[in-house]
Amino acid sequence: MSALALDAEHLYAELLAQVRAFLAQPAWVGAQLVGIWSGGAWLAERLHRDLGREGLHGVISSRLHRDDFGSRGLAATADATQLKQSIDGAPVLLVDDVLWTGRTTRAVINELFDYGRPARVALAVLVDRGGRELPIEAQLAAARISLPREQQLHLRRSGDGFELEVQAC
Repeated sequence: MSALALDAEHLYAELLAQVRAFLAQPAWVGAQLVGIWSGGAWLAERLHRDLGREGLHGVISSRLHRDDFGSRGLAATADATQLKQSIDGAPVLLVDDVLWTGRTTRAVINELFDYGRPARVALAVLVDRGGRELPIEAQLAAARISLPREQQLHLRRSGDGFELEVQAC
């Protein structure tokens, strides 16, 4: 197995530049940043701050709409959805750390629509690792890689920054 080296801070800088340009498009001005619990929430928090945005970013959980809810159940209450503003008629940029099968994103979109009807929804991720099982696509990705199914990619907070770690399942 070969080693995969990903510099999370370099990837974050790339994602920040992409998000800044994306949110400057007329259809996305004023979009709400909503981070997917947990890695996406960390990224959305930092993006919100680094973009100098007013107010607070939102956090959304996939736990109530997961297709494996029967086996996982309700884990903890700490990851409950917290949308700071109404999403009705607003553009929403979902933010996540790693896009893999698309199942978490599908669950999050279901959760999002429990809170209203956004004008449009896009997805920004730090890493798109391929292996999709559903027709879900990230409009923005700092890196697109191929990773074997038996490996996982984890984002960890490290002080004021981030680290990415590849682990065997």
